[in-house]
Amino acid sequence: MLRICYVVLVSLPFVIYYICKIHYIERHGVGYMEEKRYKIARRCIAIMMHNGRIKTESHGQELLPREGGYVMFSNHQGKYDTLGIMASHPRPCTIVMDSKRSHLPLVDSFIDLVKGSRLDKTDMKSQMKTIQKIAGEVRAGRKYIVFPEGGYEHNKNTLQEFHPGSFKCAVKAKAPIVPVAIIDSYKPFGINSLARVKTQVHFLKPILFEEYADMSTWEIAELVKGRIAAVVTGVS
Repeated sequence: MLRICYVVLVSLPFVIYYICKIHYIERHGVGYMEEKRYKIARRCIAIMMHNGRIKTESHGQELLPREGGYVMFSNHQGKYDTLGIMASHPRPCTIVMDSKRSHLPLVDSFIDLVKGSRLDKTDMKSQMKTIQKIAGEVRAGRKYIVFPEGGYEHNKNTLQEFHPGSFKCAVKAKAPIVPVAIIDSYKPFGINSLARVKTQVHFLKPILFEEYADMSTWEIAELVKGRIAAVVTGVS
């Protein structure tokens, strides 16, 4: 929390400028395609990382599918996770987020900027509509980040249960699944310090639809969790 407050205070002129810019884009967004929006989002992240004394090492970009949409499934450690992945992911991608958390200050504007999807965990019918929407967008070429663990309280570099339902969007889209292992991502906003911190993002070999077509979502969840765990335990 200390670092978040510090970053917002130090970056206040940028915060005000980009919030106003995002609101303008939402009102007059015809000329702001996904690439342009993502470029703005990454610029915001770069400023935050510089002012927050955060460095993220990334690995495995060469493994990312070159064409079409896909879904990245990552372990979840804290508020910095999405930012670290987007800072490491060169092409436009977006995020699926719990609807309640997505309306927090600053987060709300960021989700609007990258045209993310909000998932209402209290309404099953709404959830199914959101999953169908995401699947359709992935089939059309979009890239999504999903955190199948759900919460991240005190996870640190320990993986929790991966919820099988999180994988339905990829299954319905018949899209590649890209496991993503993040390490020390809890440190930027999870420890009460302003000391320099370093996190890691590892993009792993994609799992093509042909490889998981006959598997249940539970089996897919265990497969993805196992591949991520192998990297996290091997590096941390």
